[in-house]
Amino acid sequence: MNALHPERETRFSPLGKSEGAVIRWGIIGVGNVTEVKSGSAFYKVPNSKLVAVMRRNAEKAADYAQRHHVPKWYTDASDLINDPEVDAVYIATPPDSHASYAIEAMRAGKPVYVEKPMARNYAECQEMLAVSKETGMPIRVAYYRRTLPAFLKAKELVESGAIGKPLMVNIKLYKEAIERTLKTEEMHWHVFPGISGGGYFFDLASHQFDYLDFLFGKVNEVKGNAENLAGLYPAEDTVSGTWKHESGVIGTGSWCFVVDKNSTQDNIQIIGEEGEINLPCFSHGKMTVITKAGTQKLEFKNPEHISQNLVQQVVKELRGEGVCVSTGESASRTSWVLDEMVKGYYKKSD
Repeated sequence: MNALHPERETRFSPLGKSEGAVIRWGIIGVGNVTEVKSGSAFYKVPNSKLVAVMRRNAEKAADYAQRHHVPKWYTDASDLINDPEVDAVYIATPPDSHASYAIEAMRAGKPVYVEKPMARNYAECQEMLAVSKETGMPIRVAYYRRTLPAFLKAKELVESGAIGKPLMVNIKLYKEAIERTLKTEEMHWHVFPGISGGGYFFDLASHQFDYLDFLFGKVNEVKGNAENLAGLYPAEDTVSGTWKHESGVIGTGSWCFVVDKNSTQDNIQIIGEEGEINLPCFSHGKMTVITKAGTQKLEFKNPEHISQNLVQQVVKELRGEGVCVSTGESASRTSWVLDEMVKGYYKKSD
């Protein structure tokens, strides 16, 4: 029984719902990420309904609700969390409020689905997991690459032995800096560690490390170097590092977010004893497979709303019909890796 809301038990259980029932969602933070990537999925997947949204700006909250045909909108997160018609809460705010909103929602008896990264740092993730255990409310995190066709195909190829025993993985992610033409007050929150936990590394590399956790198991050794070389904003802009998965696979990576546009790269290279797989992390749907038989270039079609497959898994799990592959536990492991990679930079900054 749900001790906080026993009257809900006939209709809703955090890990299983009565047959034919619908999960009714509320979204905290209906910014750009919810417009196409995720928000629409909550009313398009089977047995799911979006009943309330929240944004501090009343005009923007009302506009989102009207365009997406959502019956209720709020400007206060607590009002949405405590709405008795909201069964579960999707937190799509910047990371500095993930922990506080998730904890409030779980203590109100509501499961949460949280944008990535799970929080600003591993310590906040641990706080969230402790409350999840205390309340029995699950946390699921929006690492949707675990459900996309190209990434699932790469996992299938690795596990089937198509490239032989996996040995190592190399990541390269280099992006141009739009901040060169912006004033500090015009820059995105991603480059302010107090909000995001780090820089673009936290926003983007989190997807890569989460997928590698899915592919090779958790990382148990990390060594990293992080620097701010361009001086455009407070966060690190260049990172390099090595790591080792519990499966024995060794990883190397380099990330730079201040390169010339002609130097941009986006690739995950998975090397085995008998071949390799190359796939971009952010140009979805493409993959190159090199084996003794030759080279294959594959393309895959993604869902219209990129988070939709994962949202559907969450809904099914809450109804007791399946298991979601992206959990608070797995997401917290990724946050630990991110912290370890950049800790030297932030120690120097203290």
